Amino acid sequence: MKRLLFEVHRWVGIALALFMLLWFFSGLVIMYADPTSPSRAQQLASADLLQPESNWLSAGEAWERSATQRKELAGKKIDGGQGTNQIVEARLLSQAGEPLWLIEDSKGQRFALSAADGSLHQTSAEQALKIAANWVSKHVADSDNAAVNFNFIETIEKPAILRNQEALRPFHRIAVGDGAGSELLISARTGEVVSASTRIERGLYWTGNWVHLFRPLDLIGLGESRADVLTWTGFATVVASLTGLIVGWLRWRPGLFGKKTYSEGRVHPYRNFWFKWHFWGGLIGGVLALTWGLSGFLSGNPWQLFSPANPSKAELVRYFGGDDPALAKSWRAEPRVSGVNEAEIVELLWRRLGNETVQLELTRDGRRLPRANNIASGFSDASLLAAVHRIAGDIPVSTQTLLHKYDSYYYLRLHRDVADRPLPVLLVELDDAAGTHLYIDPQDGRLLAKQDSSRRVFRWLYSALHHWDFGWLYQRPLWDAWMLTWVLLGLTLSVTAAVIGWKRLSLTFRRKPHRDHQEGRLQVGEQDKLAIENQAG
Repeated sequence: MKRLLFEVHRWVGIALALFMLLWFFSGLVIMYADPTSPSRAQQLASADLLQPESNWLSAGEAWERSATQRKELAGKKIDGGQGTNQIVEARLLSQAGEPLWLIEDSKGQRFALSAADGSLHQTSAEQALKIAANWVSKHVADSDNAAVNFNFIETIEKPAILRNQEALRPFHRIAVGDGAGSELLISARTGEVVSASTRIERGLYWTGNWVHLFRPLDLIGLGESRADVLTWTGFATVVASLTGLIVGWLRWRPGLFGKKTYSEGRVHPYRNFWFKWHFWGGLIGGVLALTWGLSGFLSGNPWQLFSPANPSKAELVRYFGGDDPALAKSWRAEPRVSGVNEAEIVELLWRRLGNETVQLELTRDGRRLPRANNIASGFSDASLLAAVHRIAGDIPVSTQTLLHKYDSYYYLRLHRDVADRPLPVLLVELDDAAGTHLYIDPQDGRLLAKQDSSRRVFRWLYSALHHWDFGWLYQRPLWDAWMLTWVLLGLTLSVTAAVIGWKRLSLTFRRKPHRDHQEGRLQVGEQDKLAIENQAG
């Protein structure tokens, strides 16, 4: 069994050495690479000012007028009306000089509708160039902006640099001549900037996220198998790390008070440089390599051990509810009264729960303000509770708590801002066997998170062990020091594993030793001597 343990660690380690090296290196890049997708706060900061006019259509009017075009876009036969597909969210903004409604319906589809005539809006390449110029003008000085030129490159369906943006495709790719090789990706469906990156940021993405998640498999037609490859490579990493830890402890004889326990006064079992560093890197950093491998394996949710990460579309349809398809006709932007609110308003937002609506003003600096002639500044407790009952069914509510601080399951993650995780948030605990918790934004009614007990276990087994994003440890620069220490040990472990693996393969597949016919003795190569020496160590 001991020999089997050594052999399993040796050959699994040889097979995974380069994978682990790529994972540790790309993970280090991910830690400090800025995201290429702009945050909600960045989108608001780059938006045009909104000056509503009295002749603009309401969201419901634009929705009705665009019915035929929307059905043609979806490739469906017209059913004579809206049916059960209703508006859930409507955002009014100005884009390239045109007033637009950005609509999300109860099926999760996204549309841009003209607030002037209600037609379905598709962002052309020329309009994308205007949007790009406006975006860049908000980020550079006026003197520099005049010298920047913009070029349309292509319209693409699935850019490799984007994830989870299927509802917004296709995308216009715009090159920005600012000397930094900047590029923008703009949704042809809604006109939103979904990616803004410099040449360096894209390079960091390719060497970080793209490598870390095995994205090259998509290029060779194995995209559907990529998740399985990641999962089982993670499992093999667990095997290599666990057997390595056991082997390390079996071979190590720690001396008390500095006592030398090996020949030549050594405190470790190996003489060779690479073996010595692999031993210490594994003995010290092997535990973190094991936790990273285990959490990476579990991230793919093998055998569906954990519940889904997000509510299903059917659950969201029930949550939003509502049986009045004409409700959105009242969602009309009134001209602003001079002097009432001088904030830089860039969007008006309407959301509904059941038949109740809220209307908010979004400012360029990211604030959400009640409209002066507002329908409501936030949803009532009755509407929020009714939405909970629609998604929970007959399951009773155990407790309701308004959180003003983040907890262990609802918190700000790296590269996210308060627009993604607003406070305060309503925590509703259901009295069911799964221990379901719902996190709801009481101001705009969004269901921000749905977690049961299995998902909370997943939070600790994956996110906590992979990102170390909890408690006092998640305070920078303490978090940076912790992560850098273990990543560098992981790099030491994987680099030495790659060198040792190469030496082992060279030894295994080289020509067998031969006898010198003149001297009648066995000739032993330098690599054979090295192997014998280390085995004797």
